[in-house]
Amino acid sequence: MIQPLSCPVCSKQLDPAADSQTSPFCSDRCRRVDFFRWWDGRYAIVEELAPGGALTDPDLLDAQESMPPDEI
Repeated sequence: MIQPLSCPVCSKQLDPAADSQTSPFCSDRCRRVDFFRWWDGRYAIVEELAPGGALTDPDLLDAQESMPPDEI
């Protein structure tokens, strides 16, 4: 069963048939509230770093090692 869509700010149910410019929000107001929360730092994407640093993909690590020190 498909869950009904709801606005992430106010939880108002959204009409899936309506093609809205404010989607996934119910209104421009909710879209702006969400933007301000990101801008104000209330939301954050938190990700633990690998023990060796942020880069763990071997190809990325090789590319970093081959770069001159002034470009890193």
